[in-house]
Amino acid sequence: MISEISSRQVYLACGNTDLRKSIDGLAVLVKEVFDLDPFSPSLFVFCNRQRDKLKILQWEHNGFWLHYRRLERGKFEWPTSNTDVVNISYREFRWLLDGLSLKQNQAHRAEKARTVL
Repeated sequence: MISEISSRQVYLACGNTDLRKSIDGLAVLVKEVFDLDPFSPSLFVFCNRQRDKLKILQWEHNGFWLHYRRLERGKFEWPTSNTDVVNISYREFRWLLDGLSLKQNQAHRAEKARTVL
C-alpha cells in the first residue's frame, strides 16, 4: 500500500508513458531514463496519454508494489515539462490524485507546530 509518509520522495514522469509496461519496464525507465534508484523509498508515478490512468511504482522491503488508478470521468492535471522527471512533495501528490493542479494558489501554507507557553 502507499504509505502515508509525508517525507517520501515522489517523482512524476512528465509527458505520457506507455502503461502496458509492467514493474520491470517501469523500473528500467526509472533507472536508465531518470537516472534514479527504483529501490529507493520513493514513489514513481506514470500517466497515460489520455491522462485518465496512473501507475505508481513503489519498492517496499523485499518487493515492488504496482498501484493502478483509473478515473471513470475527468483527467489528471498532469505536468508537462522540459525534463523527463519532476520531484514533487507528498502534499502535491495527494492534490494530483484528488484531481487538483500541482500549484494551488489558494492552499494553506504548511506550518511547523510551535510550543505554546
